[in-house]
Amino acid sequence: MRVRVLDEQCQGHTLCATAAPAVFGLREEDGHAYTIVADVPAEFEDQARRAALGCPEQAIVIE
Repeated sequence: MRVRVLDEQCQGHTLCATAAPAVFGLREEDGHAYTIVADVPAEFEDQARRAALGCPEQAIVIE
């Protein structure tokens, strides 16, 4: 599974980093999310899916 954050859609709600801290980080300058790992290890796939479903801006893409 691969994930990415759509920079133009992310508003920095921080929910993804809370749901999947091993997958998503937050930039210090604006609080927007980024992926720590693009290829998600199997043990974090459920967390990444929950993060994508919980994103109010639908800024997380799972491939």
